[in-house]
Amino acid sequence: MKNKLTIIKVGGKIVEETDSLRRLLDDFASVEGYKLLVHGGGRSATRLAERLGIESRIVSGRRITDEQTLEVVTMVYGGLVNKNIVAGLQARGVNALGLTGADMDVIRSVKRPVKEVDYGYVGDMEKVNISILADLIEKDIVPVLAPLTHDGEGKMLNTNADTIAGEAAKALSAIFDVTLVYCFEKKGVLSDENDDNSVILRINRDIFAALVNEGVVQGGMIPKLENSFAALDAGVTQVIITSTAAIGQASGTIIQK
Repeated sequence: MKNKLTIIKVGGKIVEETDSLRRLLDDFASVEGYKLLVHGGGRSATRLAERLGIESRIVSGRRITDEQTLEVVTMVYGGLVNKNIVAGLQARGVNALGLTGADMDVIRSVKRPVKEVDYGYVGDMEKVNISILADLIEKDIVPVLAPLTHDGEGKMLNTNADTIAGEAAKALSAIFDVTLVYCFEKKGVLSDENDDNSVILRINRDIFAALVNEGVVQGGMIPKLENSFAALDAGVTQVIITSTAAIGQASGTIIQK
């Protein structure tokens, strides 16, 4: 029987604000068993870029990562945000280790090819080093993954945190019984964006298609749900979309095959 592993992805807003970060750390520390955390940090990167006089360009919700922006996101994601989380977890008795994809060659990516948009130094994931991650996890070390990978040729790459969480979950499902939890500010996927209590409890592919067709699910939630179904197809046991307050609980929206 495989050991259980909970992989939790949290958005930048949650880890960038003092109160929400404190609640996240408390809730994450209380999760029993093996666990792994993936975080964002886009707002902090944008604020630092502004202070440095560097323009932030976003296309379809994705950051254009030129040379200067790459330096900023590496400092913010791999440094400030990541180490604040690690320090907070250590204070709560969680033996956390902050990692980018370059550390111990944990995640390799390829630079996204130029098509309609040149996203610059953005990485599309190619390989997750599951032996290294599994070894750390089985030693009761909790990996905290920043949304940065590398190309194996000395270049860091900005990589979507949802994708990192999903691909890590897929890879590690070969060794662990994986539950993937996407956390954000809402209680789950909502049928009415103005009603925080209108949580859709379960979504399968047919329901997903109907919700997209009706315009209930749109924007960034569409790729999040697509990643969820792909994770289930690849062997992940369960995917949940919920709020940070519900980490470790079977509440929110459960994604089913």
